[in-house]
Amino acid sequence: MTSFKPLLPATMSTARLVLVAPTLAQAGTIAKLCNNKNLHQWMARLPFPYSEDDARFFIKEIVPSAEEACYAMLRDGVLIGVVGLHFAPGEAAELGYWLGEPYWGQGYATEAATALVAAARAAGATRLRSRALISNAGSRNVLAKLGFLETGSVIETDGNLKGRDMMLMSLDLSR
Repeated sequence: MTSFKPLLPATMSTARLVLVAPTLAQAGTIAKLCNNKNLHQWMARLPFPYSEDDARFFIKEIVPSAEEACYAMLRDGVLIGVVGLHFAPGEAAELGYWLGEPYWGQGYATEAATALVAAARAAGATRLRSRALISNAGSRNVLAKLGFLETGSVIETDGNLKGRDMMLMSLDLSR
């Protein structure tokens, strides 16, 4: 699948959030939110402990890469999490997100992901995929609210979640 990343907007706004590319000025906030065992337990690619150097690497190397479309979730100008799409050759783009623990359970992940899914649809995406730990009911509920359907499970083969049961999910955007 050809990446539709160039067709995504640079900025999106929702009722409570502004979604923009993360900046180096936010490295400290990202490090503070990500250096959290409660967050880390759910994340496949997040190192722990998480330092400002990790945040700067993310902002300088991952955010501008062709494989990623990353948006900082800003609530009243404060970064509360990140939502994005990962582009892999031959695969539908994969939706992912994390939210700082103080912001869990307030609908921010659903709000941000809804905006990104709409932008992906407008940019021509016909399908998205995602995955979550089978034990992560919160994330699976967010994805279900967006219309993702569970398509099967796998054992994670690498990263922080290696050996753990993952639920695969898919969203048909062609309807």
